[in-house]
Amino acid sequence: MAQEALLRTHGLTMRFDGLTAVDGVDITLRRGEIHALLGPNGAGKTTLFNLIAGALRPTAGSIRFAAKDVTALRPDRRCRAGIARTFQITQPFARLTVEQNVMCGALARFSSMRRVREEVQGVIDAVGLAAKREAPAGTLSTGQRKRLELARALATAPSLLLIDELSGGIDQPSLPALEALVRGLNRDGLTVLMIDHNLEFVGRLAQRVSFLAGGQLLAEGTMAQIHAHAAVRDLYLGRARA
Repeated sequence: MAQEALLRTHGLTMRFDGLTAVDGVDITLRRGEIHALLGPNGAGKTTLFNLIAGALRPTAGSIRFAAKDVTALRPDRRCRAGIARTFQITQPFARLTVEQNVMCGALARFSSMRRVREEVQGVIDAVGLAAKREAPAGTLSTGQRKRLELARALATAPSLLLIDELSGGIDQPSLPALEALVRGLNRDGLTVLMIDHNLEFVGRLAQRVSFLAGGQLLAEGTMAQIHAHAAVRDLYLGRARA
């Protein structure tokens, strides 16, 4: 039985003056999966994230989330609908504590302070930052900041989480714990769409992959199918590696 579609883009296009950053992209994200976006620099991955999150309004095309058209919704409305995102470059409120940073995420979705505190406590524990709850965010390591970025997004209680370059700047020994964290969140029902340049990291997590090039969807399938795709090998992986 096919999984229910949580997110669908149809003919999604974004033009900046003479540049077409995203060109007629159709992607279907199944509820409960981990799906990855791959592609070389400038392929349109981050622009696609910005379109899904509502930071950009598309030139053409549509976005449906949970069977509703959200193409025209503002980012805050999409957040309340259940879409959250992280950013490649973490920008916590450095002087605020970890707990206060995560509260900023929860306050975007909930008005009850009791509910806010419940969400904050749960996600701080879930991402492994309980021992840093009262620490100023500016004192955190890169890996801890990545976890804080996840916590702030998770505090909005999303059903879809867009994760941008989680492995970036993280040392290799720390990656298994981050993989386990994402896998655990997914096991608990969270749908994940991720961008990452670490192919091994992606390969261990993603059930399906969409490969972008020049703003267009070039290939889609499992990581093995993407590796086997001739145009992908030539463009991104390189003949020698393939």
